Amino acid sequence: MDRLDKNQIKNLLPHREPMLLIEELYDIKKLTSATGVVQVKKDSFFVQGHFPDQPVMPGVLIVEAFGQTAAALTAHGIDKETYKNKLVFLMGVEKARFRNPVMPDCKLLLKIEAIRSHGKVWKYKGEAFVKDKKMADAIWSATIVDKK
Repeated sequence: MDRLDKNQIKNLLPHREPMLLIEELYDIKKLTSATGVVQVKKDSFFVQGHFPDQPVMPGVLIVEAFGQTAAALTAHGIDKETYKNKLVFLMGVEKARFRNPVMPDCKLLLKIEAIRSHGKVWKYKGEAFVKDKKMADAIWSATIVDKK
């Protein structure tokens, strides 16, 4: 399967609205890379008060969207029994650069790549684009843990 819609993503992630940020996952290469899509809208919860006269998607939520894309890629690629009753938690962000503000009424594309895995710990890198313009990039790590 090369493309996941929002309902299929909900089967992989525990996130729900309004915190489920990614709408779609495509160009999936099992446990290696994928592209996530965030539709940034004028009525998105995160732009309504950030900032009223010039709404911008907060950088921390761009990092969250990177993490959701990586978690969906990983959950989609591993055995369902292995992932059953597990969660993917962000462990650390080594680098995050916010190059341009992400404004409402755009499609934010998150191109992510798994660069290393060691047991339950994964390391990823990602770049965020609106059209062909790079908006942000980051390197982060996450771990798979048991649900409590």
